[in-house]
Amino acid sequence: MAAVAIIGAGNMGGAMVARLCELGWAVTVCDLDPVRQAQAKEAGARLVESPAEAAAALGEADVLILCVVTAEQCLEVLFGANGATECLKAGQVVMLCPTISPEDVENIGSRLAELGVACIDAPMSGGPARARDGSMSLMLAAPVALIAQHESLLAALSNQLIRISERPGDGARTKLVNNLLAGINLVGAAEAMALAEKLGLDLGTTLDVIERSSGQSWIGSDRMRRAIAGDFEPRAHVTLLEKDTGLAVQAARAVGFEGPLGQRVASTFARAHAAGLADLDDAALFTLLRKPG
Repeated sequence: MAAVAIIGAGNMGGAMVARLCELGWAVTVCDLDPVRQAQAKEAGARLVESPAEAAAALGEADVLILCVVTAEQCLEVLFGANGATECLKAGQVVMLCPTISPEDVENIGSRLAELGVACIDAPMSGGPARARDGSMSLMLAAPVALIAQHESLLAALSNQLIRISERPGDGARTKLVNNLLAGINLVGAAEAMALAEKLGLDLGTTLDVIERSSGQSWIGSDRMRRAIAGDFEPRAHVTLLEKDTGLAVQAARAVGFEGPLGQRVASTFARAHAAGLADLDDAALFTLLRKPG
């Protein structure tokens, strides 16, 4: 198996590290958080202190996976001081997994191409548990030959490989559409459960009914089960869908589209952030919407 380096070993990246190590891949990890570094080491990864060192650990056609959160972080770890491009070589590949704007993907891909480094636009969906067991979705936008060259790695990471197009940026566009709907479904589920509480209904029974009826959504069930139990330990922070729904609204406006729900949903996540819920699991939208006002 070829080597792989992962920058960002948080909830999703850490799950990917653990899976690849378990499958026998040689994994190098760089993360600013000592706790995440320790977890990666325990999983069997080799640790380095900078993105440049992570890139230096790769062979001539190996893959560097970025699993950070924002476009700014992508730019910093690639092109900043001790960034990966100090050591990346022509023929190597950068795989972009964060949810960022299509324009940022295109910009990063163009800058990498100038160095002879290929880019796979590969946003992911499904959460840490599915990343750990290899059942998360990867939305792939890259040349067919490039995807085929790295099919063993992609298949190790996901049994849900969805080929979007050959144009980097289309993966990001698809992910924003998906996450806008995820945000809409989550806000809707939290509102419905808050109403159920006001109506004096048993929340567990109400959710049982929803899960067997037309109101069911995966994210609604997943998050509201945790909310009912008072479990807001972050698997996906409020700030993630705040970012993603905001990017989706921005992408919609760029093509002259404005739907009835997108901006309202993005504003709801922003309200949750302002209410002090930013660092909690996004199940905490229930906490926001069950309050008066």
